[in-house]
Order: sequence, then structure tokens, then C-alpha cells
Amino acid sequence: MPKKLIVICLINFFISAVMGLALRYSFIGNIGFNYRFLTHAHSHVAMLGWVYLMLYVLIVHYFIPKRQTVFIKLFWVTQIAVIGMMFSFPFQGYAAISISFSTLHIFCSYYFVYLVWRYHNKQSLVPKYLLKTALIFMVLSTFGVWCLGPAVSMLGQASAFYQIAIQFFLHFQFNGWFLIAVVAVFFYLFKVENSKLFRYFYKLLILSTLLTLALPVHWFAPHNVLVYLNGIGVLLQLIVLYLFLRLVKPNYTQVLKQQPKLVAYLYGFAVICFVLKIILQLLSLLPEFSQVVYTHRNLVVGFIHLLMLGLITGFLFAFIVNSVLARFTRALYFGVISFLTGFILTEILLIIQGVRFYFGIGLLPNYYLLLFISSIFLPLGIGLILYNIITSKKMRKNY
Repeated sequence: MPKKLIVICLINFFISAVMGLALRYSFIGNIGFNYRFLTHAHSHVAMLGWVYLMLYVLIVHYFIPKRQTVFIKLFWVTQIAVIGMMFSFPFQGYAAISISFSTLHIFCSYYFVYLVWRYHNKQSLVPKYLLKTALIFMVLSTFGVWCLGPAVSMLGQASAFYQIAIQFFLHFQFNGWFLIAVVAVFFYLFKVENSKLFRYFYKLLILSTLLTLALPVHWFAPHNVLVYLNGIGVLLQLIVLYLFLRLVKPNYTQVLKQQPKLVAYLYGFAVICFVLKIILQLLSLLPEFSQVVYTHRNLVVGFIHLLMLGLITGFLFAFIVNSVLARFTRALYFGVISFLTGFILTEILLIIQGVRFYFGIGLLPNYYLLLFISSIFLPLGIGLILYNIITSKKMRKNY
């Protein structure tokens, strides 16, 4: 796993976390930036600079037999697109420069899909199916982006068409591309074999991902059919979770014996977040709960962070820590603990405040200050992990 590329991914994540910290500070002091513009920068760098590029590195490392130089060149072109978004969104939001760099990133992703399709390892059937499916969902998600321009010009940003296009992109990025790609790497490392059980898991995973799009669509274009489709999708996700645990269980003890305890804890943390995600989606079957989540931003942000910082990043950190690049020093342990502490504290605060808003109680005393202080642990943790990787000189032999 190329150290330089992992460092770049972690730097992107650190910058995104600092932007997130600034957004939290904006409620208690002046940050000198437009809040909405900085939010766009924060989300784009987190999704496209951290998760996307980290998955890029993992896919090339595990599934491309020969390290074609074209992948390295494409990585740097994609990183240029991320840097462009990093420095344009905070100052202009969605405008000519930021849109140009976003478009460049999309075209880079299309070329990446073509290259992986052409050069990937065809021997391992389970990762192959999951990887190809993740890439298809990634391409599918971008259709939502291409609809934004026509939606604005024809109906405006307040239209249901515009909002559904955004939700289409986000849903298939998070639940399709990101999640399934992470599972592909996880199953590869856990040596999950092709079986009847896996084929059930695979088919239900795809079907549930498609059907659960119905919930965000229902928010902007209400219809009873969408409620039923989402209900079926959520129930299928519950079965998917059960099958996921069954598929991993046979090799779980054996694989984890070969790995440090910190890796096992990170895997466990990510799986717990996976379970929580399914539970929250089950609660969305209750119409009142679904409406509460939609109308209270704290709960929406909390759910997005559960996916990004808990489930997805939990797995990504486990993959990094288990690589030859990480040394098990105090900096690494403090970094992981700091990040998890920040994540848990901010999630608790967001949930508590969301519930208080729902019952009309008002703000939690010193809420924004507490949220800001809790958020400090996130970039601190990322920074310590980044420091550990940068200063690592000796490679572990047990990789």
C-alpha cells in the first residue's frame, strides 16, 4: 500500500475535519467564511478527498495484480480536482471554478471505473462481484449530479426535482459505492468464499439499496407507494445484516488472531455502527420518526456522520492500521481513541439536541460550545494517526 498516497488521503481527511471544526465554531464566534460555502467544501473534501481516494488506493492495492502507472497518474489528477474544490468552495460555493473541479473529479472516476474493470483480479469471485457492483453504484450516483443543472434552470433549487437529484447522488454514494466497496475489501481480507449464502446476501444487498432510495424521495414527492417500497427495503437490510454476520463468522476468530487487538476493536466499532444504521432505518418505518429526522438537521447530520465517520471510516482506519505502514505507538492509540471519543461525544450531543427540539425544550445549555469542544478530538485523532504513518520507517513483518 503506497505510503505517500495514504498520507495524502489522511491529509485530505484532516483538512476536512478542521473545516468541520470551523463550522462548529461559527455558532460561537466569527470564522470569516460563508457557512454554506464552507459546508460544501467540508463535505466534498470528506467524501471525495478522503473516502473516495482511500477506496481508490485500497482497490488498486488489493484487486489490481499489476501496478499500472496509469493508476498513480490518475490518482494525482483526481487529487488536483480535490485541491481545486478545497480552495474554491469556501470562497464561492457552487460556481464556475468549483463546478469545473467537481466535473473533473467525476470524469476521473469514470476513467477509474474503466481501468478497474479492465485490470482487476478475476480470481476472487466474492470481491469481484461486490467491487463491480460498488463501481456501478458510483457511476449511477453521478446521474443525480448531471440532473442538478437542468433542475435549477427549469424549476429552481427549491424544487422537488433538485432536492431528489441531490438525495439520489448521496444515497448511492453512501449506501452503494462507499459501503459496498468497503464490504468488498472486508470480505477479501476475511476470505469469504462464494456460496449460496453469499449469493443471497449479494442479491438482497443490491435490492435493499435500490428500494431504500424511496425514503428520501418520499420527503420531497410524498406517495404511499414510496413508503411501502422503503419498508420492504429496510426489512431486507435487516436480513442483509444477519447474512453479513453469518458470512464473516466462520473466519472471524482465525483472521483476528493474526491481527493486532486495535484492528479487531476498529472492526467491531465499524460493525456496531452498521447495526445502528440498520436500527435507525428500521425506525424510519414509523411515519412520525421519519418526519422528525427530515425536519431536524441535528438528526440528519448525526445519521450522515454515523455512516461517514463511524461505519465507513471505522473500516478504513482498520485497513490502514492493519497495513505495514502503521506502528503501534502511543500516538496511534491516542489518535484512534481521540477520534472515536470525538465521534461518540458529537453523536450523543446531536441526538440529545434533536430530541430536545422535537419536544420543544430548546437548546441544551452551552450546546454549541460543548459540540465545538467535542469536535476538537476528531482532527486531533486524525492528526495523530497521520503523524504515526508519516514517521513510520520500519515495516511490520506480519502483514
